[in-house]
Amino acid sequence: MSVKDLLQDYKKRKYIYWMMVPVMIYYVVFHYIPMLGQVIAFQSYRPARGILGSPWVGLRNFITFFRGPFSGRVIKNTIILSLYDILFVFPMPIILALLLNELRGGKFKRIAQTITYMPHFISLVIMCGMIVNFTSSRGVITSLLGWFGLSPTNLLSKPQYFRTIYTASTVWKTIGWGSIIYLATLSTVDVNLYEAASIDGAGRFRKIYHIMIPSLIPIVAIQLIMRIGNIMSMGAEKVILLYSPIVYDTADTISSYVYRVGLSEQNYSLASAVGMFNSVVNLGLLVFANWFSRRYVQESLW
Repeated sequence: MSVKDLLQDYKKRKYIYWMMVPVMIYYVVFHYIPMLGQVIAFQSYRPARGILGSPWVGLRNFITFFRGPFSGRVIKNTIILSLYDILFVFPMPIILALLLNELRGGKFKRIAQTITYMPHFISLVIMCGMIVNFTSSRGVITSLLGWFGLSPTNLLSKPQYFRTIYTASTVWKTIGWGSIIYLATLSTVDVNLYEAASIDGAGRFRKIYHIMIPSLIPIVAIQLIMRIGNIMSMGAEKVILLYSPIVYDTADTISSYVYRVGLSEQNYSLASAVGMFNSVVNLGLLVFANWFSRRYVQESLW
């Protein structure tokens, strides 16, 4: 678009352009300007000296992280939890949307949607508190599993159970809210396609396979690209609220490690270096996922 075309478009839609200004200011102030602080990843940063007064150490912080005893563990745990998220959490809203779309009873459908949406509005702190209580040695979930032979134990204190609990609770919290975008997409499908499929003798499963799923592919591709672009960015909040030192072997991720090193140990330079490494890897994955989707699915972010 040339400058002339841009000016003409501005004259037609000037109010829309002005509505963009607060959003642009937000991203500049809170996202782009703070990126200048990444320079401390190459310094031995001391708050008293500031960025300009702290000595330059080059790549020492990156080398310290990769040579340290925890780099392999946190990278491995981050990748595994992210893969669990893509394999189990990501498809669930799609499946739920397909199931809800097949419901014919309007009242029952609204009740089912409301029930699945509710966990989204529960505070993460409260949800994690519920998980801690339910999985304690006398918790509801532990008691139910006791009927199948599991001895009473604190499930969150067992490293082998942490990833399952983390993933299952994420599914419970996000499945309903995540299905909204897919339900909205399904509502735009031309009704004539269903009628033509019925005339051809297609049943419900045939309609799902040949009409609904193809209509979801564009939005699924975009959502998957963004999810892959965050594969190294498992949120620290939930991990920190659920884990303990006894389960670090399977629970400690890059985000929780950055929190622990940066705030607890006050090693800001090392935390910034790890965070920068994390961001660079995510950027590379995002570019690759976008290229792959554009080439093989004909859908992409750019």
